Amino acid sequence: MNDDQLLRYSRHILLDEIGIDAQSAWLASHALIVGAGGLGSPVAMYLAAAGVGRLTLCDPDTVDLTNLQRQIVHRNDAIGRPKVESARETLAQVNPECRVEIVAERIAGDRLEALVASADVVLDCSDNFPTRHAINRACVTHRKPLVSGAGIRFDGQVAVFDRRADGGPCYQCLFPETAELEEMRCAVMGVFAPVVGIIGSVQAAEALKVLGHVGQSLDGRLLILDALRMQWRQVKVPRDPHCSVCAGH
Repeated sequence: MNDDQLLRYSRHILLDEIGIDAQSAWLASHALIVGAGGLGSPVAMYLAAAGVGRLTLCDPDTVDLTNLQRQIVHRNDAIGRPKVESARETLAQVNPECRVEIVAERIAGDRLEALVASADVVLDCSDNFPTRHAINRACVTHRKPLVSGAGIRFDGQVAVFDRRADGGPCYQCLFPETAELEEMRCAVMGVFAPVVGIIGSVQAAEALKVLGHVGQSLDGRLLILDALRMQWRQVKVPRDPHCSVCAGH
């Protein structure tokens, strides 16, 4: 770590639980972020600012005026441009040392598998169940820690699924793909802007903890936010021994 890095990250290094070791681990890490919207914005900004050395941002969408109410990585002059390009420009101003790679497409199949395999941690900031389940399957296959978040209306949730150690659940254990789960979209249901900021910030914190081996992660737990009453509750997530995704891994 050079002198500029020691100064830039000094407030982290001062923390005994982080110090030089965790900060150095972050500098050498690669985080895959799927979604550059409400959740992906704070995730990307905090990971870049904290010194994660390499970020890969994936999102097929362009910036829309309705996004700017909550997607803080984008600016008014980015309307009509690919979200990943807009985000990369903002992140370069946050921390020019962070290497940001962009994928302006909906990732699936072999492309998703390769991206997950190359990452040290995967952050699911997507907004639909098919993508979430595809990410989960890839993370289980390649034994990569997954930090999953969601937010709609005044409600949010975040969980960590770390399959590097045997015994823990995966996303499928919590939300079976065969279940009839209602797809809720903010374009129809609305979303309180700070909710995705709060959840995305927690996702960033959990990713940093996983990458730096700091503290205890949310692995095996679901954290649920009711922002209307500003109350948190925690639910333990058991592993499904008959899970169609992780039972054989």
